[in-house]
This record gives sequence, structure tokens and C-alpha cells, in this order.
Amino acid sequence: MRILHLDSNHPLLIQQLTDFGFENEEDYISDKKEIEAKIIGYDGIVIRSRFTIDKEFIDKARNLKFIARLGAGLENIDTEYATKKGVKLFSAPEGNRNAVGEHALGMILSLFNKLNVADYQVRNGQWNREENRGVELDLKTVGIIGYGNMGRAFARKLRGFDVEVICYDLKEDVENSDATQVSLEELFKQTDILSLHTPWTKRTDRMINTEFINKFQKSFWFLNTARGKSVVTKDLVTALKSGKILGAGLDVLEYEKSSFENLFTSKKEMPKPLKELLQMDNVILSPHVAGWTVESKEKLAQTIVDKIKVEFC
Repeated sequence: MRILHLDSNHPLLIQQLTDFGFENEEDYISDKKEIEAKIIGYDGIVIRSRFTIDKEFIDKARNLKFIARLGAGLENIDTEYATKKGVKLFSAPEGNRNAVGEHALGMILSLFNKLNVADYQVRNGQWNREENRGVELDLKTVGIIGYGNMGRAFARKLRGFDVEVICYDLKEDVENSDATQVSLEELFKQTDILSLHTPWTKRTDRMINTEFINKFQKSFWFLNTARGKSVVTKDLVTALKSGKILGAGLDVLEYEKSSFENLFTSKKEMPKPLKELLQMDNVILSPHVAGWTVESKEKLAQTIVDKIKVEFC
């Protein structure tokens, strides 16, 4: 079987697949049209988020047996059509779930203790102790939307704190010893900290908007290490200004390109809501790296190797 690697990954991926007898080729430069022109010659594709694998692409990949994505989601792939064509789909949420859980925990602790602001002030000669008085995580209720690999990993990281962890998920009976499953209405009632761990789908697109935010009974803190397009930035900024949202930790942004490699979808002026967001002291931002650790790079690759091996060796 010939495998085309469209994004660079941990070297163990190609090393181990070669050992298992696969023929591996790399093309990290050609554009989508150029790849489409030769894709008929390959049995498998390994990709992160370089471009969308749509119906047209799949039709040209007539010998394709699998698509493997080094990441948690498959939103850059027309999964329904690929499945219809008999193409196996592999993703690797097991590979970076621990990294995401740690990142989310780091963000909320940084927000509660105003670490970014305090660090900046001290570096500029300011010693403002009362202004930087923190908030403790203990005795808070953490609400998690989406209790799959990522949501569970975050809940696991909270074991060492005296917190109540509740979760909402479309699937029934997902709760475990780390979180109690509740209705959406109960989540709105109890939550002090909301952490989003959902894929980007039609149902979650622009889900966090003014109407949704205002259903929470208490002011709350918000974390998003999932997908940027699930949040309406303008509405988030409004809630931050009003105090309905007390602070936000955002690893992803609405304005990211679908490849996640750049911030803007086109060369245009920075949107006003983003300008405002960037000026807020109670917001912590990172460039879509919650699952992007030294360890997760290796684990993602190993997860994909293992899944391909089970299916085709």
C-alpha cells in the first residue's frame, strides 16, 4: 500500500509504517489541485489540517482505502461521503487529550490568579498586590460541554481540587467518577466555570452566543480549547464587558483559517470584536496549541500507526 503524507509529523509515523511494509511518500508543498492530479496512485492519506478533503477530492482518489488525521476532529473531511465510498477514517483524540486537559487547567489557574497581568506589571516596575488578589478554584462548579476524550481529560485534571464537576453531552450515560452528567438546564443553573470540548458541527457552529450566554444563572468564567467557530466573538466581548463572563481562556478563535495555521481567512482589516478582545486584561489567548506538546506529537503519531496497523496488517 502507498501512503501519501501531506503534513510533516513525528518521524516515528513514517518509520513504523515503513517497518510494517507500507510505501511512504511525502508532499508538503504541492497545492490541492496538484495533489488531486496524482492522488489516484495512493491507497492512504495522512493529513493534519492542510486543506479540505471534499467530495471532488475523494472522487479523484479512486483507490483510497483510508484517510488518517493527526488530530482529534475530522471536520476538514467530508466524512459522510468518504464513508459512503468505503474509505476508512482515522483520527487520534487519544493522542492529545492529556495535553488539552493540562492546557485548560493552566488557563483557568492563570485567569484566577491574574498571572499574565501581574507578570506584565512587575516587568514594568509596578508592584500592585491588592489589584492582583486572586480567586481560588476550590468550591467552584466546573461545567463541561462535550464529555468525550478532551472533556474527560480536563475533568481528570480537576481531581486534586475541591470542585464539583458536571458535564453535558448529547450522548446518554457518559458520566464517570470524574463528572456527573446533567441536563443543559442544570448546567446553566450551577456553572461557575464553563469549558467547551465539542467538535465543530452544524449544531455547535456559533453556539456560544448572547442567547446561550444569558441562560446561565451566575456570572461565569469561560474556556475554549475546542473550535473557534463555536463562539461568536462579538457576543463574547459584550458578555465580558458586562461582567456576565468574568474572564476567558481562548486557545482557538472564530477568525482562524480552517487549516489552523493562520489567524485570518483573508488579508483584511482585523475585525473590531477581535481588536477589543486583544485589549482585555481578563482574557488569555494561545494560538491553537492546547493539544500541541512535545509528548502529544509523538502520541498522535503512535495512535495513527496503531490504528492503521490493526486495520491493514
